[in-house]
Amino acid sequence: MAFNHKHLINISDYSAEDITRILDTAASFRAVNERRIKKVPTLKGFTVVNMFNEPSTRTRSSFELAEKRLSCDTLNFGGSSTSTVKGESLRDTVQTLCSYKIDAIVVRDKHAGAPRKVADVSGVSVICAGDGKHQHPTQALLDLYTIRERFGRIEGLRVGIVGDIGHSRVCGSLIPALKIMGAHVTVIAPPTLMPAAPEILGADEITCDLDAALPELDVVYMLRIQRERLEGAPYPSLREYNLLFGLTEEREKLMRPEAIVCHPGPVNRGVELDDYMCDHPQRSVILDQVYSGVLVRMAVLYLLLGGTDNGVDA
Repeated sequence: MAFNHKHLINISDYSAEDITRILDTAASFRAVNERRIKKVPTLKGFTVVNMFNEPSTRTRSSFELAEKRLSCDTLNFGGSSTSTVKGESLRDTVQTLCSYKIDAIVVRDKHAGAPRKVADVSGVSVICAGDGKHQHPTQALLDLYTIRERFGRIEGLRVGIVGDIGHSRVCGSLIPALKIMGAHVTVIAPPTLMPAAPEILGADEITCDLDAALPELDVVYMLRIQRERLEGAPYPSLREYNLLFGLTEEREKLMRPEAIVCHPGPVNRGVELDDYMCDHPQRSVILDQVYSGVLVRMAVLYLLLGGTDNGVDA
């Protein structure tokens, strides 16, 4: 069955059926990633450009691994080594890349809306790998995959997203993705780290009281404070933030026995999570999220580009 999407830019463009198909396809790629030869010829002959104009560890490395394990040819591009520092426009840069007869572009950029502009100019499949404070759809998908692996479902779960809501592109994709899949979403943050109109997020509940919310949550999703995006000091100190909104060993006593802890990384240890919660052997699924990123990005590339087999057989 054909996948009726060319791009992955805004998660709200995808239905529950679309998301389920991505998660199921990602699950099929687990077998590839757990054998000695972690490679299939599924996208042999396809060329993918990774255009990362902003720093990244997890997203960039997992996209590169996903492409290599699908046998793609890849071109890693962006940053200070490109002609954008000489004043070349995004349009001219993209058109230059497309002259190489590429098949897809993975875009990470500090400017919201950049992936959509790339899609409008390029004519090839475009995947948003994070744009400003706007969207990060593959992060949301890998989070859903990780949660589903633990609970066997997403529908009906209660998920709390805690921290720097106002500056997080993770929220821009994760909240609608969770809602599409039938989860109940609570956002938890100090007022200074909420958007000006928090109701636009689409969450079911909005609160500033972490301790009151924790006993109701199946998933506690901690966000990093986006210090590089903050203007001024929206909280008195990191110590006070940790005291009120950090997930600590002491606060674990308020959590449900089966509740898990997620974080998109990188973690500011001692701020949003202490070492105990970050490394908790039963609750923390942070490294599971990292692994899920390879599986989900393999699935997205395979489905958008139309792989030549079922994604598993060599």
